[in-house]
Amino acid sequence: MKIAKYYLAAIFAYATWGFFSLVLKPLSGYSSVDILFYRIFSCAILMVLITALFKRSELVKTFSNIKALPSKQRRNMLLLNVGGSVFLNINWFSFIYVLNHVSIKATSLAYLVCPIITTLLAYWLLHEKLNKIQWTAVGLSIMGCLMLSYANIMDMVYGIVIGFTYAAYLVSQRKIVGFDKFILLTFHISLAALMLLPFYPAYSGPVPTETLFWLLIEVIAVGFTVIPLFLNLYALKGLSSSTVGMLLNINPIIGFAIAAMVFHEPITPLQMAAYSIIFISVVVFNVHYLLKKK
Repeated sequence: MKIAKYYLAAIFAYATWGFFSLVLKPLSGYSSVDILFYRIFSCAILMVLITALFKRSELVKTFSNIKALPSKQRRNMLLLNVGGSVFLNINWFSFIYVLNHVSIKATSLAYLVCPIITTLLAYWLLHEKLNKIQWTAVGLSIMGCLMLSYANIMDMVYGIVIGFTYAAYLVSQRKIVGFDKFILLTFHISLAALMLLPFYPAYSGPVPTETLFWLLIEVIAVGFTVIPLFLNLYALKGLSSSTVGMLLNINPIIGFAIAAMVFHEPITPLQMAAYSIIFISVVVFNVHYLLKKK
C-alpha cells in the first residue's frame, strides 16, 4: 500500500493531462504565447498566495535546509531548480503551439516519446536499473513510436522537442530529495513567470476580454497545471524516474482517444496498432510491481 499511493498519484496526474485538449482546443483562436503567459502568471499568483497563507512554516524550513547544505550541494540544487523552470517553460510553450497549430496526435506522440527519453536519461544520469522485462517494454514503446512517425516525420521532431524537455524536468527533480514539493513547485512556476515577464509587453496581444478565456485559463492553471505537477513531484518521492516516465504514456493514450472520438481527427489502422503496442508496453513495464506484490 505504501508504494501504491505513489502509483495512484502518477496515474491521476497523467490521466488528467490526457483530457487537456478539451479545455485547450476552445482557446485555439488565441496566440500560443498569450495562453502560456496567462497560464503561468495565474499559476504563480495562486501558488504564492497559498504559500503565504498556509505554507509559511514549510517555506522557512526549506530555506533553512538549503542554507545548511554544503556550498557545492546548494549550488547544484539551485541549478537543478532553475533548469527545471527553464524546461517547464519550453515544454509548455511547445505543447500549446503543437496542439493548437499542428494536431492533438502530434502532442500525443510527444508524450509517447517522453517516457523513452526519461528512461534512457534516468539510466545514464541517475544509474537507475531496469530488468529484462522493463527493457522489453521500452523496446515495445520505441517500436510504437517509430510506427507512428512513419507517416509524418515532423510529428516525431515535435515529439522529441516536447518529450525531451519534460523528461529532463522529471530527471532533474528526481535528484532533489528531502524538500517540500509544494514549495519547490512554487519556486519553479514563479521563476518561470519571472523569466517570461520581460517578454510580455513585446509579444503579448491585446488583453482578452471574453469571460470564457479567463475561466478556461483558471481551469488550466489549477486543474491541469498545479494539481498534476504536484502529484507528479509527489510520485517521484516513491517511484523511479523511469517508472514515472513510463506511466506518462497514460496521457497520450487518452489524448489519442479524444482526438479520434471528440475532435474526429482521422485515425489509421497503423496508428491503432501503434497505440495498442504502447499500451501493452506500459503494462509490461509495471508487471514486475504486480508480480512482486503477488
